[in-house]
Amino acid sequence: MKVNSKAPQSAIPFIWITATFMINMMGTTLPTPIYRYYQLQYGFTAPMVTVIYASYALGVLAALLTVGNWSDQLGRRRMLFAGLCASALSAIAFIESGGLAGLLLARLLSGISAGIFTGTATVTVIELAPPAWRSQATLAAAASNMLGLGCGPLLSGVLVQTLPDPMLTPYVVHLGLLCFAVAGVWFAPETAARPDRVNLRFQRISLPQQVRDAFVPAALTGFAGFVVVGFFAAVAPQLIGAELGYRNAVVIGALVFLVFACSGVGQVMQGRLPDRWRQPVGCIALMAGLIAIAACAAERSLSALLIGTVLAGVGQGIGLRASLAELAANSPANRRAEVTSSFFVVLYVAISLPVIGLGLVVQRLGIERATLIFAVVTTVIVFSALVLLVRRGSGRPACA
Repeated sequence: MKVNSKAPQSAIPFIWITATFMINMMGTTLPTPIYRYYQLQYGFTAPMVTVIYASYALGVLAALLTVGNWSDQLGRRRMLFAGLCASALSAIAFIESGGLAGLLLARLLSGISAGIFTGTATVTVIELAPPAWRSQATLAAAASNMLGLGCGPLLSGVLVQTLPDPMLTPYVVHLGLLCFAVAGVWFAPETAARPDRVNLRFQRISLPQQVRDAFVPAALTGFAGFVVVGFFAAVAPQLIGAELGYRNAVVIGALVFLVFACSGVGQVMQGRLPDRWRQPVGCIALMAGLIAIAACAAERSLSALLIGTVLAGVGQGIGLRASLAELAANSPANRRAEVTSSFFVVLYVAISLPVIGLGLVVQRLGIERATLIFAVVTTVIVFSALVLLVRRGSGRPACA
């Protein structure tokens, strides 16, 4: 077996790969402020926009279930190169797209890139952390992921608003950033212990008996949180434009950035809460955010939307990290990857099918009623998770 046993001493590869993680994830949310231009150019309906957005989730799921664990066999750098190539192909597909088929392909490639990076880049960032920074490596990996997702629409919004060719310029800029990312992977050391004989296999999806009680509320919380993420990425721009009258791409990009940034804040905050309160607090914050979003739709209030964005983002972040920690604590050590993969399958289903359904409701009932229905249904899901968490917590020993 080929083993890289030397611990990294320099911070440069760690910083460069962290930046690479951000750049790659930026590409997955880059189209958010551009969707309205696609609607104008090709005459897409609201459901069609959500279908284009949701095809990304299919790519993520395909990558997670097929190549999610291949970096252990092929090495981190090879899989990172593969992810960056998929991201570059996605940008090229967006540039060359002449309609629905091209956009669906571009989003699918973007999802494949994200699916490769979600696991591989997280592990690589942790492994490249210098000894003095090792305790913060997991947070750095999570933060680079969320900041990348948030910076994508913000960068795109600024470029769309200030430069010509809104359906071209953001992707050209991203291709330039990907060149920087490729250089980072090229010069980074390999951190994986690769076997002499490669054994590539699909990622198993299963739930051990001892983790099922913890999985249901975690899955409900995570599902609702990612439905909210899908709402902001695919539907909120229509709410901001149609109901609030803000069509500035920078405003749209900044709002989507805010929800991802607040998710990152929530992930940091959850570590300061008592263990048994982390998931319930995340649920409560998420419900409060959904109520504010409903108030925004009813009253056409930008302030309510901003409050809802902050609360929903923080709640989603707290719930996500707390759920992952809870599942890891209850899973057998040799099956944690399977449990985590099962959890992420639930999350990425949440940003595909429900978002498409929401697009259909927008088409039939309008954005105001669709937002109200979204807020009510998602709040019911989160409340159900909260009830299960409280019941589960009351059955634990007092010292738990």
